[in-house]
This record gives sequence, C-alpha cells and structure tokens, in this order.
Amino acid sequence: MKTLPFTKVLALSPHTDDIEFGCGGTLSRLLEQGAEVHTAIFSLCQESVPEGFPDDVLLHEMHASADVLGIPQKNRHIFNYPVRRFPEHRQDILEDLVQLKKDLQPDLVLTPSTDDVHQDHEVISKESIRAFRFSSLWGYELPWNNLSFQNQAVVGLNEKYLEQKTEALSCYKSQGFRPYSDPEFFRAIARSRGMQNKRDLVEVFELIKLVL
Repeated sequence: MKTLPFTKVLALSPHTDDIEFGCGGTLSRLLEQGAEVHTAIFSLCQESVPEGFPDDVLLHEMHASADVLGIPQKNRHIFNYPVRRFPEHRQDILEDLVQLKKDLQPDLVLTPSTDDVHQDHEVISKESIRAFRFSSLWGYELPWNNLSFQNQAVVGLNEKYLEQKTEALSCYKSQGFRPYSDPEFFRAIARSRGMQNKRDLVEVFELIKLVL
C-alpha cells in the first residue's frame, strides 16, 4: 500500500471507543507507516458504565486499546466532560481543541462526521472545524449515529489492519452488550464500503477539508 501523505495525526474521540470504531484501521495503517498519532478523548463516561464494572473501567479499557494499536501513552490526551452534556461545555471544549492545535499542529485531524446526530459527537465535530479549519479534517463514520454519510475519502485496509482494529475494540469488555460491538458488524461495513470503492476492505471518511 502507498504511504498516506500525513505525518502527524490527531484523532478526536468524544467517548472512549469512538475512534477505534470510526478509524481504528486507518490509525493502524498510519502508525505502521511511521506517522505520529495522537488521540484526544473527551469523556470517560462514568455515568453510563454498566452495572458490575468499576466507574473507571473505560479509562483502563481505553489504555489497553491504545496499547494494541501502538499509540504511545504520552500521545493520549484525556479530558473528562460529562457524557451526553457536551453542549453545556461547548466553549471549554473549543478551548481544549485550540490548545491541542497549538501544541501539536497536526496535518490531519479525524473527527466525527458533520452528520453525526449524537449531541456529544455533534459538539466535537463542529468545534473541531472551528479549531482546525486550516488543517486537513476528515469525518469518520459511525453508522448507528449517521442518518446519511458522504464517503468522499477512502482508506484501504488489509487483514492486518482490520484485525488490529478488532483486537483494540475487544479491549472494551464493558461495552460488549452493544450490538455494534460485534466484530462481524464492522467487518461487514469495511467490506460493503470496499465494494462501493472497488476495494476489499476500507474505512471511509467525510472530506471536510483537505490541505496538501
């Protein structure tokens, strides 16, 4: 596969596992090619942890998942806004994003798509456009939150990248009850999007902005 034209990447995750679902395979490919990958997680979702798990379980699962992908611990930026209440903290979140821009200067930012209907995802998407409007900005797909989706950027995956994504997501034991946690589901998405683009396996993105 060709080298993707990005050397410093920031993946924005409203909740702990969003980026693994939306762009885990792409992150695996970028890391293998030597890109510097950072993640920013904006909620540890203590309020929605299933009964029987400790309140901080998602923090530990997130770190285990990032270890699988190979994201250095120093590149994991963690905030802790209350889940489902991001609209109340929009300005603070924007200021965090602006600081990340100043500190990191990424040449690619991965964010929820502009069609994501979840209130927390919508805030991250819109405020990331404000903060990173001079960078390449791609919106990742989360089918259960997207009423529509424009797949204008396509990243080819191979079995290794998809398996690494699967292994990373398997770290979220507390989220196994969610239907979309089934590996067959996101493999089917990778295959169906691949068929649309004459590829075997892909992740697709909304092309919000491209700067080369």
